[in-house]
Amino acid sequence: MSSVRLRHTLSALVVWLPGIIDRGGPTQRPTLTFAAVHADAVHTCGVTTVGAAFCWGANGSGQLGDGTTTGPETCAGGPPCSTTPAAVVGGLNFAAVSAGGAHTCGVTAAGAAYCWGSNNSGQLGDGTTTNRSSPMIVAGGVTFAAVRAGATHTCGVTAAGAAYCWGANGSGQLGDGTTTNRTRPTLVTGGVSFVSVSVGVGHSCGLTATRAAYCWGANGAGQLGDGTATNRLSPVLVVGGVSFAVVSAGGFHTCGVTAADVAYCWGHNQWGQLGDGTAMNRSTPVRVAGGVSLAAVSAGGFHTCGVTAADAAYCWGHNDVGQLGDGTNTDRSSPVRVAGGVNFAPVSAGFDHTCGVTGAGAAYCWGPNFVGQLGDGTQTGRLTPVRVAGSGP
Repeated sequence: MSSVRLRHTLSALVVWLPGIIDRGGPTQRPTLTFAAVHADAVHTCGVTTVGAAFCWGANGSGQLGDGTTTGPETCAGGPPCSTTPAAVVGGLNFAAVSAGGAHTCGVTAAGAAYCWGSNNSGQLGDGTTTNRSSPMIVAGGVTFAAVRAGATHTCGVTAAGAAYCWGANGSGQLGDGTTTNRTRPTLVTGGVSFVSVSVGVGHSCGLTATRAAYCWGANGAGQLGDGTATNRLSPVLVVGGVSFAVVSAGGFHTCGVTAADVAYCWGHNQWGQLGDGTAMNRSTPVRVAGGVSLAAVSAGGFHTCGVTAADAAYCWGHNDVGQLGDGTNTDRSSPVRVAGGVNFAPVSAGFDHTCGVTGAGAAYCWGPNFVGQLGDGTQTGRLTPVRVAGSGP
């Protein structure tokens, strides 16, 4: 057995052992109880209620964090993958994980940030451009409250409200006033203090303690919400005077919800992903139609999903591969209820698939599945939610 595979096996045993002992037998695989899952391009990652990280889907760049770039399987067409959750190696306990385009990042309860996977633009933040197939600590010694992985860049925020970003910066998405890629965290300029950050394909957004939203980076479709289509190298205020409780940066659009559960979106809208009943781009926030009160939203590639205070999931936008979960391939320009009768606490819209977690910790995903990104043990796309293998109850 290779040293890499041995480390992978030992790490997996450490994760599984408590559950095996509790169930009284070494042959019964324990149930994974997820606290949250995060979907992105062609892989998905989640963290359990005891801090163990698992990923599934494509693994050509090591984004599953299992110590390989081969994965346990080879999916149709040749790419390495895992169609069921694979344990992230290294023995780390994570408070949260975030899947990016072809990389993943996580933060521990102590605030240490780790990343793994593709690193061609420095998005792992370890001071190199070398891909990593297992977690590598982010350089610089910054203690983070949260980190978010985007397509080819990553951002994080400290408990004191300082935002840092690293990786690709061609559109100014790092917010440091330049268009220079960074291989380690660089401070977002402008002197704004943030409580959270969100990262899209070429732009980033943050939310202040006073619920003001700021965005920076690419703005060709109005995704920064400042009323223009001009790229910004540092944070600009989202106009309109709306106070947000949550803001989520997607592929080329952004959405947020207020404390009163009113949802707004802005940016690219070709497939109705803004949810305002039209296909018109918007450079300022527009209210999501349909009268659904949403407690949280997640902006994906060309679709958006949200949940109500009662945990009912709704999605809207592009639906060519079933990412809306309503049982059809019909695009929707206003919210439609996700089919199947499952209630979700958080939901995560990836580039073209979506995942959610129930209050009991079962993970479900829907949409395309050609590299196992739905985690149900198959490569079959799903138009409605399917349970991730091994999750529950």
